[in-house]
Amino acid sequence: MGVIKKLIGQTAIYGMSTIIGRFLNFMLVPLYTRCFSQSEYGVVTELYSYTVFLMIFLTYGMETGFFRFVQNKEDQPKVFSTIMTSLFSSSFIFIGLVLIFLGPISNILGYANHQDFIMIMAVIIGIDAFTSVPFAKLRHENKAVKFAGIKLTNIAINIGLNLLLIIVLPQIAKTSSNAWLTEHFATPNVLWIFISNLIASIVTLLLLLPDIFKSRNGFDYSLLKRILSYSWPLLISGLAGSINEVYDRVSLRYFLTIPDGADASQYILSQVGIYGANYKLAMIISLFNQAFRFAAEPFFFSRMKENDSRQTYAKIMNYFTIFTLFIFLGIILYIDVFKLFIGTNFHDGLNIIPILLMANIFLGIVFNLSIWYKVTNQTKFGIGITGFGALITLGINMIFVPMYGYVACAWATLACYVLMAVLSYNLCQKHYGIPYKLGALAFYFILTGIIFVVNKYIIFDNLIVSYVFKTMLLVVFILMSVGNELRMMKLEK
Repeated sequence: MGVIKKLIGQTAIYGMSTIIGRFLNFMLVPLYTRCFSQSEYGVVTELYSYTVFLMIFLTYGMETGFFRFVQNKEDQPKVFSTIMTSLFSSSFIFIGLVLIFLGPISNILGYANHQDFIMIMAVIIGIDAFTSVPFAKLRHENKAVKFAGIKLTNIAINIGLNLLLIIVLPQIAKTSSNAWLTEHFATPNVLWIFISNLIASIVTLLLLLPDIFKSRNGFDYSLLKRILSYSWPLLISGLAGSINEVYDRVSLRYFLTIPDGADASQYILSQVGIYGANYKLAMIISLFNQAFRFAAEPFFFSRMKENDSRQTYAKIMNYFTIFTLFIFLGIILYIDVFKLFIGTNFHDGLNIIPILLMANIFLGIVFNLSIWYKVTNQTKFGIGITGFGALITLGINMIFVPMYGYVACAWATLACYVLMAVLSYNLCQKHYGIPYKLGALAFYFILTGIIFVVNKYIIFDNLIVSYVFKTMLLVVFILMSVGNELRMMKLEK
């Protein structure tokens, strides 16, 4: 239990910067969904969807490669500097190519009149890709406080500038006689969202530069080839995974059925905006997933040579599942509260939130399952698993989005991650054999399903009685889950 307590402690620290930081960013959603129209918020949703794919492409598995090769004492001195040289080159080339072909790229993406959006996003992506491994280095060195400090600084600058540019300056501009201020800030502009992000990313880079320059130990081409040999399957699987993660929002532009008489561009962006706003609510679980991944990935690798590593991985899966299902129920039971975070004109999409929440739980399960091929250097299996998921995502979206719109996107996401989890589990048992407790995991999901149904069909008119009942349901889940874990621990002894 000692090593698991250590993992929980590190997850909590990383969670401070990741979950709390992302939650603060999440708090911008009420601002965006009240200051911008559905179609304007659709622009933000769509462009940030592309960043997921591009970040995978521009980091090309180097984070995991760093954790893997820094374990080798003979490689350790040059791993970081070799990877950083490679990332600097690729990020610089990416930004340069986007600037050179800015016009054609903007036309293809449907932003011919907003080339500035594309240019700013390219610089943001390039900087964030370059700084990904310095953050991984901080995780490897267990400098969680410094990691959290820099992450929270980024969040604070981003949020502060959003509030300044979207709320404060427009209020000042309304009563100001300054023509420039009135011209640029009289009404909120989506451009300020991207500019705020850009400045925050630049400051983050500056804060990380001392660590980057301090670790200059030369470039080793032969080492880079070995790292790339290990990481390229992660790149391919990551690209396939990014299809699973963001293709739903992109597919709406190409497969939506446009109602008669509607402006195609505005309708598409409005549907993307509604889906994106409700997806934000569902991403509360993904925030925990990310914090967990930051702590778990180096932890998994550090434990891979221990005799009880497989049993430890199985226990972690149980705890992860219980906690994420608890979050799921917390949101669903109190959805009347959580829905207040988005503007009322985005509430049409609330019906997809349970689907997307469950999808994010299975995404976390897929990450837990992925450890078997990472510690055994069989990352090629990641390609097959995520490629399989990508085909599911592509197929369901192409067939059903024209009929059911963004609802089909939500079901496609859930189907993708469930089937990926099933495939990864079976391959794990065949090639590595982690003793996951399927009976316990099934119990937790069935218990969650029963509580979900009870909450849906037992309704009280009195608000206080209703919330007391919902809280009792949540307590039942906690008591039964913890009780089952304690029972299994006694049996193991």
